[in-house]
Amino acid sequence: MLKLSNAVELADWEIQITQIRSQGAGGQNVNKVASAVHLRFDVLHSTLPPFYKERLMALSDQRISKDGVIVIKGQSFRTFEQNKEDALNRLKTLIQEAIKPQKARRPTRPTKSSQRRRVDNKTRRGEIKSLRGKVKT
Repeated sequence: MLKLSNAVELADWEIQITQIRSQGAGGQNVNKVASAVHLRFDVLHSTLPPFYKERLMALSDQRISKDGVIVIKGQSFRTFEQNKEDALNRLKTLIQEAIKPQKARRPTRPTKSSQRRRVDNKTRRGEIKSLRGKVKT
């Protein structure tokens, strides 16, 4: 069971975990041991509340396919257990970040004094650059 909040939990049958071989250098051991993890979680066919599903599908994350399947690859550690735990934690973090309420953005305008300072700096800079021209004799 993966506990997301007090009311929401994911059952073990909803999360598919597959052992795979890790990529990269590692000597002879990396060619023998399948310690990396592929975690697959189908959002649309899960027992998550509809609000969670909507928010997850609205995310523009490359780990979420168009079919609503989240794929997380864990290969940071040397053991399968640590990689599995890491992948589950990353899934939990992804779901919790998706349901956080977004801050409403309010448009702001620059103040009069900041506009004046900006224009003054531009004219001062322009004067400095104009002095770099040829000297008139």
